[in-house]
Amino acid sequence: MEHTKIKIGIVDDDLLFVQLLKNYIDKNEDYQVTLTSTGGYQFLTEDSGSLDILILDLRMTNGDGLEVMSELAKRETETKIIVLSSFYRRSFMGQMLKMGADAFLPKEIELEELLAVIKTVHHTGHYFSNDQIDVMRSQLSNKLPEFHAFSKNELTDREVDVLRLVCQQLSTKEIADSLFISPKTVETHKTNLMIKTGVKNMAGLVIYAVQNQVIDPNEIILFDK
Repeated sequence: MEHTKIKIGIVDDDLLFVQLLKNYIDKNEDYQVTLTSTGGYQFLTEDSGSLDILILDLRMTNGDGLEVMSELAKRETETKIIVLSSFYRRSFMGQMLKMGADAFLPKEIELEELLAVIKTVHHTGHYFSNDQIDVMRSQLSNKLPEFHAFSKNELTDREVDVLRLVCQQLSTKEIADSLFISPKTVETHKTNLMIKTGVKNMAGLVIYAVQNQVIDPNEIILFDK
């Protein structure tokens, strides 16, 4: 049986960085860089529908990361987005999640850790670091405006069960096994959760769960290197 690799795209206007990162990733049998681009506008003209993960820079001369995320949101792509930027600030995290990023990382990250984050995002749909969880804890409060049309009381018991397990970074299959339901049913519950809460991705569901006290931030399972 042929080994299925995680298909990755890299968009960054530093050509040397793109080449070096591609060479490093391609050495691992679990990953394959199938698309590279040195600008957002160029990337948006490419056929990127088969990508599992997009590694995206924020500031680029010919189409920045925010423009790319905005366009991909309109296309309703299944590609997970990892924003990797030298302009990383923890205070930007909320905007990144709102724009559709599934992880937000500094370019100073160790390459081995980056590969592990890619696998985590591919497996669970999102990644939060310890310091980012701290930011969530400090920023979320009852004074924040609601960004959805449904309250936690309007979610079904099964949807709440699925939401809690999403926050624990379980995969669809693991959630299905835990709740004794089919993976297809889990995906249906995830879709319903995103419709009801008005979020765009799994990271948004975690924010919703914390903001609405569906789960305590201390219960969120963090990535363990």
